[in-house]
Amino acid sequence: MLEIGAGTGFNAEHYPEAVEELVITEPSPAMLRRAERRAGTTGRKVQALRASAEELPFEDASFDTVVSTFVLCSVDDEARTLAELRRVLTAGGTFLFIEHVRSDEPGLARWQDRLERAWGVVALGCHPNRRTRDRIEEAGFELAAIEPGELPRSPAIVRPMITGRAVRPRTSTI
Repeated sequence: MLEIGAGTGFNAEHYPEAVEELVITEPSPAMLRRAERRAGTTGRKVQALRASAEELPFEDASFDTVVSTFVLCSVDDEARTLAELRRVLTAGGTFLFIEHVRSDEPGLARWQDRLERAWGVVALGCHPNRRTRDRIEEAGFELAAIEPGELPRSPAIVRPMITGRAVRPRTSTI
């Protein structure tokens, strides 16, 4: 299993015991060190690599599952990142995600647009107004499950989110 943008490794303890081997990537050296320490306490084999989500250092079809938690809102190139995820997934592989998204409510969406630049400075490059669901489908994934929601106790512009599962089609080419 691969987790991109692992941050400080918060997710590591939440993976089920069935996940025997976990590969985590993170572009920030400081966060990667924290993630590696945290993941090391789980009792499973963990490989931690400094890598950008737009340029993953893995062979094609290397993973059956890729996880992303609030990553696609902050990558420089969302389309390139999704292409990389599709590339490293096996045919029929699963992409699990929780991501900030553009609000369906027009008034809030306008505020997301107005505050995007300032929010990005404060929140390490987060773009709260991205149409991530559309980008996932445009990248060639099939949405198997998706649930809109709200991130509790957070500013309104980053509250809209989606949780979902997408699949790399078995008949697709890389």
